[in-house]
Amino acid sequence: MQIHIGQTIREELRRQGHTNEWLADRIHVHPRTVQKIFAKPTIDTRQLLAISLAMGVDFFGLYSQCLKDNQCLSERLQ
Repeated sequence: MQIHIGQTIREELRRQGHTNEWLADRIHVHPRTVQKIFAKPTIDTRQLLAISLAMGVDFFGLYSQCLKDNQCLSERLQ
């Protein structure tokens, strides 16, 4: 299981019907920064926490599930 967190965040943002500007306002960054986040396969934990709180989604749970399923060990350093 490979997690591209930026794509996952973008998909959830669209599912919720929000815009990049909406998220940028809630996490106190420029909308262009949100675009850059979408391109990232990994993300800083503090930023992920801010996004999780703003969107009401436990994005950390994706990684927890990966660990429980023992399916992310092969991608440790990617």
